[in-house]
Amino acid sequence: MCMTRRVSIFLVALAAFMIFEWINLGFNLADGHETSFYVVHGVLIAVNILLALALGAVGVRGWMKGRA
Repeated sequence: MCMTRRVSIFLVALAAFMIFEWINLGFNLADGHETSFYVVHGVLIAVNILLALALGAVGVRGWMKGRA
């Protein structure tokens, strides 16, 4: 599959935004909720960071392949 540099840049930027957004959410969770609330949000944060890392890896691979 061919990927343009524009798409590669978009994927890397989206990955960076997702990582920033979910880490920020993790730090901004308010106190006083039940443990299940924190467990669910912790799982959401972890899954979304993994997805962001995968998107970033695809974007970087597309960028590097476009250079060759």
